[in-house]
Amino acid sequence: MSGDSDSPDTIAAYRRFVSLERDVFVLSVAMFAFSLGFQMTSRYVPEYMAALGASAVVIGLFGTVGNVISALYPYPGGALSDRMGSRLSLTVFGLLSSLGFLFWLIAPTLGPIELGAVTLEPWIWIFVGLFLAQAWKSFGLGATFAIVKQSVPPSQLARGFASTEVFRRSAFLVGPLIAAGVLYFFADFAVGFRYVLAVAVVFGVAATAVQHYLYDSEEDSFGKEFEGLIAIRNDLRNLPSELRPLLVGDILVRFGNGMVYVFFVIVVTQFLEVGLELGPLSLSPAVFFGVLLAIEMVVALVSMPPAAKIAESVGLKPVVALGFAVYAVFPVLLVSAPDDALVVALLFAFSGLRFAGLPAHKALIVGPAERDTGGRVSGSYYLVRNLLVIPSAALGGVLYGGLSIPGTDLAYAGSPTLAFALASLIGVVGTVYFLVFGEEFEAYA
Repeated sequence: MSGDSDSPDTIAAYRRFVSLERDVFVLSVAMFAFSLGFQMTSRYVPEYMAALGASAVVIGLFGTVGNVISALYPYPGGALSDRMGSRLSLTVFGLLSSLGFLFWLIAPTLGPIELGAVTLEPWIWIFVGLFLAQAWKSFGLGATFAIVKQSVPPSQLARGFASTEVFRRSAFLVGPLIAAGVLYFFADFAVGFRYVLAVAVVFGVAATAVQHYLYDSEEDSFGKEFEGLIAIRNDLRNLPSELRPLLVGDILVRFGNGMVYVFFVIVVTQFLEVGLELGPLSLSPAVFFGVLLAIEMVVALVSMPPAAKIAESVGLKPVVALGFAVYAVFPVLLVSAPDDALVVALLFAFSGLRFAGLPAHKALIVGPAERDTGGRVSGSYYLVRNLLVIPSAALGGVLYGGLSIPGTDLAYAGSPTLAFALASLIGVVGTVYFLVFGEEFEAYA
């Protein structure tokens, strides 16, 4: 095959974005900038919270609050867009996200605060910042699915999603590298990370300004399609039956991963304590973690386009199952790894393959939907999945760090190995369930 639209390579994905209409391209650039700021910071926030005195249980609750926000923000975001219009709502969401990064930045200076018998520790403000930092993500999930659904033939849905994912996830590569570069110059992680947060604030403000002045929403209709709770209920009831096995498997896989996701950085920096010594170059565990995230994302970016192309020959289901399997086994492999930099780097490279199945996964979600319902179907799917995954991080925090019941002798000491092994077991069950009961989208069959 020839031509940009048929090429599965990574460069073609960028070419496709350059040719987008101005408004969609502006939104894509804003998406990249906010993803950059969030990826520079969010994967390090659990370590930052630990430096501010938060326990493993509190860090697990942080992950659970993030799950709640991911599940509940999109629909209120749609309602606000209805009232304010797309341009103004995007600007407000962008400013709120930037303010969230700022709260994370100034958290150490805002406590502890004594309120009678209650002491507000500095890490409290990390939760406040989280509610703000994810605001921009409340807009556009369904619209993204709808755009791809309406723009490519059914048999090339996975390839269409690969293009959007490659562009967006480039920020997942660059962000951790920027963070690692900044942290390299600071012996004190908490001090260095505040400089990373300052850079994220700058990115957020700049992206907000760009989208406010360059985005023309006169012909945009995405902010006018939210119809309230009745529409949500109807969309959930009308979710295509073909999606149910996928949804069950996805929930189990994501629940397992969600139990330990926020602890990946702590396992690398505190449990394994693995850094990198390469001649005169010495990377602390915190800096090395940023490099590991970059390695993971390089594999992701390289593997997504060809995996999407392969799906056109073998079907979506095997490719999705591959991604699920990598999600499932990575936690137990990581917690069992030796404190060897090469081994851990290879594990994170392996972890990058979970993204190879992401375009096929999205195609399998939106494929069975009628042509004008792609946004609603995807929104309903993610609403159900994210709601059921909410408790995962809190459970993982208890298993990882332990818990005692005040006034009793009942206590659990906690075990990182147990938490990560159970997370993998749940993920494997989800993968097997999907392999047994999952259905193929007929355009790929």
